Amino acid sequence: MKKTIILFVLFVLFCPCYVSAVEVLTWDSCLREAGRNHPELISATENLKQVKADKKVTISSVLPQISSEAGRTRNGSKVKNSSGQTVSTTTDNYSYGITAQQLLFDGFKTTSDINAASENINASQFDFNVVSSNVRLAVRSAFVGLLRAQKLIDITKDIAVRRKQNLDMVKLRYEAGTEHEGSLLTAEADLQQAEFEIVQAERNVLLAQRQLVNELGRNGSYDIEVNGEFALSETDRGKPDFDVLADNTPFLRELISKKESAKYGLKSAKGDFFPQIYLNGSLGKSAAEWPPDGEKWSAGVSLSLPIFEGGSNIAKFFKAKSELVEAEADVESGRDDVLYTLEEAWNDFQNKIDKIYVQRKYLEAAEKRAKIANAEYSSGLISFDDWIIIEDNLVSQKKSFLDAQSNMLIAEAAWIQAKGGVLDYES
Repeated sequence: MKKTIILFVLFVLFCPCYVSAVEVLTWDSCLREAGRNHPELISATENLKQVKADKKVTISSVLPQISSEAGRTRNGSKVKNSSGQTVSTTTDNYSYGITAQQLLFDGFKTTSDINAASENINASQFDFNVVSSNVRLAVRSAFVGLLRAQKLIDITKDIAVRRKQNLDMVKLRYEAGTEHEGSLLTAEADLQQAEFEIVQAERNVLLAQRQLVNELGRNGSYDIEVNGEFALSETDRGKPDFDVLADNTPFLRELISKKESAKYGLKSAKGDFFPQIYLNGSLGKSAAEWPPDGEKWSAGVSLSLPIFEGGSNIAKFFKAKSELVEAEADVESGRDDVLYTLEEAWNDFQNKIDKIYVQRKYLEAAEKRAKIANAEYSSGLISFDDWIIIEDNLVSQKKSFLDAQSNMLIAEAAWIQAKGGVLDYES
């Protein structure tokens, strides 16, 4: 008995046909994984960090600028004395101290730069949301694609079983002399086509797995399957207010933030024409010996006013003005595009929902007709040609209904993306 158990364990562990379990993913787990690993989201996150750092750099210019210094200098000279001899002399000087400078006024240039940096942060945050929305659509499309590919395998296997039963029926009639060879060859070709479609569907599953793995940001194995149904999360079919939706989409809000940043950029460019006023001070010690004991200090106010900069300040002003006009035009154009995209996505979504009901009716009718025709053909009441047309229609309607289901979910995902729905949209 022990020997039998040991052999069984060894067989399970080392049998070549042993495979690990397939990883089953849900929609929620895909969302979480994509949120952690998708490279576009990682890039957008780092960009947001950089923009926040830019603001801190800008703010630092209005804070006191303090620096310290320490040094030793040696000076030498050669002179001739009264006897005509050359005499070399050297002197040392030691010093250390701190200097400070505080900006008092610069024509509100720095204040405008800080406000522009704040708007850039807002724009970068909205850009992150745009990326998250696009990633959600890509992940959802890949998820639905794999779900459809898995379901198609089941459908093609059912079709193959039905084609085999049809071939057996035709063979019996052919052997009985009530059916000709052309019908038999057609039934055999239909079965071969069904078997080919099973293999094709299995290959498509591998491709769909690879697509989903890529969208999840994985680098490793893609031996996965998804668990889900062709069910909608958007149930409200009332026509929405597209104007309100457009104003709240991250894409349009990003453009608006860029426009506000351009406004502050123009104010900053105007500040280049104003004087800059600084409060300056220093404190230190200096002497010929270390440590130095001779104290020195200074305090004052400095003012600088640009008189001629080679035309650079004027050029910067007109550039900033042009950037503002461009940003304003982008907002107007972007709003029109968003409105059109929203209405187009909503219309397509509603059409895909309605299409489901139509395709379900066609499938129900095809199943009923096939059931009746199957009985009639076996009884010799209809010809092979009439019967096989009805059978082919049933096969087509099964595939069409599956396509309608997957197209509906992808249209829903496109509608959510058009509204700016991000990865955590469901929550």
